[in-house]
Amino acid sequence: MEFEIEDWLPKSVVLLRNYDRHKFVSDLIAGVTVGLVALPLAMAFAIASGVPPQAGLYCAIVTGFLISALGGSKTQIGGPTGAFVVVVAGIIAKHGIDG
Repeated sequence: MEFEIEDWLPKSVVLLRNYDRHKFVSDLIAGVTVGLVALPLAMAFAIASGVPPQAGLYCAIVTGFLISALGGSKTQIGGPTGAFVVVVAGIIAKHGIDG
């Protein structure tokens, strides 16, 4: 059984070998589109959870980068969802905003 170096490299590194300008432009347009939807949505979810809108923006930006870096599919779209309002509101009600 023979292993190649690509078997051990992260998939993102392997995919970057064939990354060209056309794919970059497509990814940029997709990212801007998702951002235009996700950022206002994150602000609304933050307000609904009882925290300032900035908290929603910070969370959406940080988690957006993490989802992009660690995501497992080229068709995966990550962003805020309505289910988080219930979860975050419950955590804030139990522990408060400071902790």
